[in-house]
Amino acid sequence: MLKIIHASYNLFQENTMAVWKDDDKRCAIVDPGFSTEREKEHFHTMLAENGLKPEAILLTHAHADHIFGVKSLQDEFGIPVYMHPEERKILQFNTELCGPFRMPVPDSGFSFTEILDGSVVEIASMRFEVIGTPGHTPGGVCYYERQNETLLSGDTLFAGTIGRSDLKWGEYDDLIRSVMEKLMVLDSRTRVFPGHGPQTSIAREKSTNPFLEPFNEKEEEYPEDLEPISISH
Repeated sequence: MLKIIHASYNLFQENTMAVWKDDDKRCAIVDPGFSTEREKEHFHTMLAENGLKPEAILLTHAHADHIFGVKSLQDEFGIPVYMHPEERKILQFNTELCGPFRMPVPDSGFSFTEILDGSVVEIASMRFEVIGTPGHTPGGVCYYERQNETLLSGDTLFAGTIGRSDLKWGEYDDLIRSVMEKLMVLDSRTRVFPGHGPQTSIAREKSTNPFLEPFNEKEEEYPEDLEPISISH
């Protein structure tokens, strides 16, 4: 069973996650968004309390609120970062994005391993399938751990809504195609952990997400005991 802890950081309350499997304490860090020393301390405390050892960083996309902590984690642990190459555009855009919010521009001087739609990233005992979901950003991806029916959806799909597409390099038509053709076809029991807000499921979004009308279906039941452990701090 996958286990997930998360905390919401920075101005945009971005969900930074650590994911591991069973008793294997080697974990993947997803979209580390801690932006202050206090937030960084908090995240490291969470790792220590759970005895976790970071093995890699998975980036769903490169907007500033999702990458503030990447460089410091890579420097500290010497771990690989996985990101779609199209997100280089977003790294360059972050200066423009942060300005109006008076946010610091994240350090984008980290190295990364390129991933594409259909890539597979194996970390410790986990196997993440990369699902290309452009629309929010040109190189946005989701990570699917099929064995545990768990989707890390970044800013593509949220509980009751979908990602925004009005920022530079966003494209609504691409986004809705990504959601309908890539995510709604997953097993309905799939748990969804988005980049902001609460977790949901594919079944729930098929049934109730207003952005997916008129495609909504009757909600399907799925066993509650399949829920991964999620701890909020």
